[in-house]
Amino acid sequence: MTVLKIIRDCLDALLHPSARYDALTRARHRAFIAPRLLGSLAAFAAFPLYLVLRGAPSALEVVAFAWLIAPILLSWFLSRTGRYESAHVLSSLALACLVTAVAITTGGISSFAAIWLVVVPLEAAMSASRRVVAFAAALALSCTALLIALGHFDLLPHIDAGAPKQGALVAFGVASATLYAAGLAFSAESLARTSVELLSQEEERYRLLALNMSDVISRHRRNGAVQFISPAAEIMLGASAAQLLGHGLFDRVHVADRPAYLTALSEAARGSEAGSVEFRLKRDAARAGAHGPDSPVDFVWVEMRCRPLGGAGSVTDTGEAEVVAVMRDITERKMQEQALDLARSAAEAADAAKTRFLATMSHELRTPLNAIIGFSEMIAREDALMLDAARRKEYAQLINDSGQHLLSVVNGILDMSKMETGNFEISPEPFAPRAALINCCNLLALKARENGVDLIANAPQDLPGITGDPRAFKQIVLNLVSNAIKFTERGGRVTVGAEVDGSRLLLRVTDTGVGIAADDLKRIGDPFFQAGKTYQRRHEGTGLGLSIVKSLVALHAGELTVQSKVDEGTTVVVALPLVFEKPQAACNITMLTPASRPALEDQIVQVKKSA
Repeated sequence: MTVLKIIRDCLDALLHPSARYDALTRARHRAFIAPRLLGSLAAFAAFPLYLVLRGAPSALEVVAFAWLIAPILLSWFLSRTGRYESAHVLSSLALACLVTAVAITTGGISSFAAIWLVVVPLEAAMSASRRVVAFAAALALSCTALLIALGHFDLLPHIDAGAPKQGALVAFGVASATLYAAGLAFSAESLARTSVELLSQEEERYRLLALNMSDVISRHRRNGAVQFISPAAEIMLGASAAQLLGHGLFDRVHVADRPAYLTALSEAARGSEAGSVEFRLKRDAARAGAHGPDSPVDFVWVEMRCRPLGGAGSVTDTGEAEVVAVMRDITERKMQEQALDLARSAAEAADAAKTRFLATMSHELRTPLNAIIGFSEMIAREDALMLDAARRKEYAQLINDSGQHLLSVVNGILDMSKMETGNFEISPEPFAPRAALINCCNLLALKARENGVDLIANAPQDLPGITGDPRAFKQIVLNLVSNAIKFTERGGRVTVGAEVDGSRLLLRVTDTGVGIAADDLKRIGDPFFQAGKTYQRRHEGTGLGLSIVKSLVALHAGELTVQSKVDEGTTVVVALPLVFEKPQAACNITMLTPASRPALEDQIVQVKKSA
């Protein structure tokens, strides 16, 4: 083994650099160089012995031995240039010329050396090139024709050899040619074995890559049918590779994504550039961790890069090009993109909330402040304006009314802030809801008469008492009834009623007012939101009334429902438990959307500072 390794290392050192990095090319160059070097060295070693046995050689014999040096020159040519086919062409020329020269001097076509012309194309077969083999075959036939022609026209030198000697030479020629052909056969077998081993190793490497890659590799027809798919699909989709063959993978593509999937494969089959497409694939619920037949369908987002499959065998019997694709699970990336979209929407909603807040509060705060400043300046200049006592009293009352309105606006914002942070304290105690409801309606009766609205209170005499915060209950009723009166046109009607439904008290406020559009109805209860556009408002208000009601109802573990149609009226139903116990832990009720919360908190801080 050591000697063979030394010989192999010496041969590898003679190889051209272009042949050192490919195992099969290296084996072919080594198979070309080794026998020629050994044959030339053997000829050199045999030449002294030939001289001892034969005596002084003839001119032909000297030329023949000298010609045996040619293989060394061929090995040097291949080692220096790396041109494997050209080296075989030169080798065929050298062998054919040597055989023809020996055959001419030893009997022509009947010479013992003529049999070696058969070896010329056999040696060229080692080049694995059809052109070299065709050239060698044509060269051997040409030399054969030359020998036949020279013999036919008696142009060959006369050879007088006895029958025993002629027979021995023929036997030597056949035996030597057979041995050389056998050497070529062994070399061809060795190269074939090396090729098979390399192919097997290459297949094993690709198999290991396909088995261990997290990405799924697949081979498709133009219509999407799967010819091959790697085992990684079982991890991604929870289905075996056999289930995905044919149209098994296509059946798992989301219906909405199937056109894009087929278009990508079709374009890749027609073109030469890689294409990319994103689509959803159905994953087996059982493999994905879901349980039961009613488990929701689970889809994963997949990015597929596909390109036409090159090389032989990439075209089907119908002439369609096939496509190789690599699929990667991008569900996590899609979730991040959706999270970014939600964050963007939240930021846009926060900006809209800030705009609504500024538009609302700038009007609600400026109006009473202007009145306070204006009338106070007039009182300060009463001497110049010659105001009497009645006028001063009137202005003072207007200043007081404006201050009370401003205080109610600020209190509403502060109450909303407390509810947002969970610091709004409620004190449950037994109280009579009928008396509280009648009291609230009496307080708002004057406002209803001034607006030309009939206010009707329907509360049964036997309405039981409840346990809750009476102050919060009154605030709920006042806000709901005040809103109903505000948005009911003159001649309309507002009805306030209460009844018991099981373990809950139902408070119902119905009006025949302007109503609320379906799009705005979804946002009723959001802080600072008012139906219609800000510049179209016909009624004053901050938009906090229903938000405070919604929060107070939630703090009492109740429910708030709103039903309304434009120009037909609105019905608000509040369901409160008959017996409410304050929870031990602080109750943090968040009535704002995540988008509007940051903007509201900033504005509340500013209002608190100014207050």
